Amino acid sequence: MDHSLPPRAATETGELIGIGQLAREAGCKVQTVRWYEEVGLLPSPARTDGGHRLYGRPHRERLAFIRHAREFGFGLDAIRQLLDLAAHPERPCGDAHALAVTQLAEVEAKLRRLAGLRDELARLVETGCSDGIAAECRVLETLADHDHGHCLSAAHAAADGTVLNNTPAIKLRLESLVAGGSIPSAVSTLGRLPRSRRGKG
Repeated sequence: MDHSLPPRAATETGELIGIGQLAREAGCKVQTVRWYEEVGLLPSPARTDGGHRLYGRPHRERLAFIRHAREFGFGLDAIRQLLDLAAHPERPCGDAHALAVTQLAEVEAKLRRLAGLRDELARLVETGCSDGIAAECRVLETLADHDHGHCLSAAHAAADGTVLNNTPAIKLRLESLVAGGSIPSAVSTLGRLPRSRRGKG
């Protein structure tokens, strides 16, 4: 499906900007913008005769939506569904609520792993040897024990080997979305698309 934006339509929605300015406004790298285009989250832009990309207001607002959703930790598939809901405001928001609930559960799981990691690190620091020699270092000894024999629990190891940045902040923002069991403002919280793009998900 061709999601490209005709130059005339882009001009009617506001100033056309290059990919560098678009990336700066969104707080991301140029490569990230191109990647969003490649995976289909961001429509293909108009181009100059020389082949340079030109982005209009719909692109800017859609990219802001995507970036905000990523701050909440939503994956690409979830963002696609949220973008589709934003493009069809007449649809019920139950799907958006379900996505937020799922993401909140994932954040809660990461928080539990972070809590275990905090406890292990605190114990490691307390039993460490700040003024000893490396051959007798408790920190190195513990890290070298890949079977977690020196750990209180192996549960502090993240399932995917990563730790989510700003997890507490994301948790609080997601809790605000699912409060009361409904999420009527979920899409607007992430950033609605302009009317000119509705129905073009």
